[in-house]
Amino acid sequence: MESFEAIIVGAGPAGLSAALILGRCRRRVLVCDAGSPRNAASHALHGFLSRDGIEPAELLRLAREQLGPYQTIELRQGEVTDASRNGKGFVLTLKDNVQVFCRKLLLATGVVDHVPEIEGLGPLYGRSVFHCPYCDGWEMRDQPIAVYGRGEQGLGLALELTQWSNDLLLCTDGPSQLSEEGLQRLAGLKIQLREERIKRLEGSDGSLREIVFATGARAARNAMFFSTGQHQRSNLAEKLGCEITEQGCIATGNYEITNVPGVYAAGDASRMVQLVVVAAAEGAQAAFAINQELLREDLD
Repeated sequence: MESFEAIIVGAGPAGLSAALILGRCRRRVLVCDAGSPRNAASHALHGFLSRDGIEPAELLRLAREQLGPYQTIELRQGEVTDASRNGKGFVLTLKDNVQVFCRKLLLATGVVDHVPEIEGLGPLYGRSVFHCPYCDGWEMRDQPIAVYGRGEQGLGLALELTQWSNDLLLCTDGPSQLSEEGLQRLAGLKIQLREERIKRLEGSDGSLREIVFATGARAARNAMFFSTGQHQRSNLAEKLGCEITEQGCIATGNYEITNVPGVYAAGDASRMVQLVVVAAAEGAQAAFAINQELLREDLD
């Protein structure tokens, strides 16, 4: 069985950032990439100092390229399907049933967004339909924006988007599930509310133009932001016994360590602040802690 000092599951900003630090520490590292980035539909990522507006695929290309000089790092395509503790480390099973061993394990597996199932949304997603105002709100500033979501999630996103536009329409695609207090907050901020079912979105070249409701009514909008939840992309944390928070994140303490000794988590899977720059920083922090722990074990 092939053995590594550390295995990183996930090759997004968190995983590749951790690999870079561990490579510079001369650690033998395997990075497993399932090839399903969360922001695959996005045309640009934002909020990353010196890389604001870069295409997500280009950022990953540059990151992989810069890992080239570090010969102790191996990148391997394929999903990790299972993980279990084995002695002083962990055994991971890859999709091709190959098993590998590591002393330390970093989960940078990310999350999957629950994208609304609305006719016409697909070609607009990542261009005028988004899930994160911090990532894409600035580009849609001062424009007519639709907010998609029910209950507290929909209300919260609508309130958040008042920072970017004062022309907001909350679409709940059915009963709003809002309290009287919530309805009053919307009214006080002049946020429109429509509870009709949505039939489809219309647009062209990635740009949203109109929301068509089941009643036949239409609403002109230039963008839509949705809040419909997400789930962990991988169940490895659960299999290993990692604590999961009420919000569905992998619980971590200082330097991204979980409650399972030797297992770390970084990136969107472990945080509600889901920005690329944050994920990269968390990967670096986890790598620092992994190297320190390996060093301590090696010197004992």
